[in-house]
Amino acid sequence: MNRKLIRPNINEVKDKDSGGHKNKKPQRSFPPDITRAESYYYLKQMNNKTAMVIVLKDGEVLKGFIEWYDKTCIKLNRVDEANLLIFKHNIKYIHKDYNKLD
Repeated sequence: MNRKLIRPNINEVKDKDSGGHKNKKPQRSFPPDITRAESYYYLKQMNNKTAMVIVLKDGEVLKGFIEWYDKTCIKLNRVDEANLLIFKHNIKYIHKDYNKLD
């Protein structure tokens, strides 16, 4: 009887070792694209009806409280003035109105 011995080629074994997990450094994980920090902040301010100051890129300062928001804009309710729909790309920064806080 003629029996054929089946075993892998030595080059195939070396290639698998070099591509295996033993010799590789662990890959760095990238931070998530969505952290939900923005949503958390807006929801907290909306639920508490916190007085906010919104400074636009052109330097204009708006005061009121955030009624709702979406991906591109914020609706700002103001006392004794018209409510505004503000596009987020026009906002320089937002902070609490510390003059209105107790």
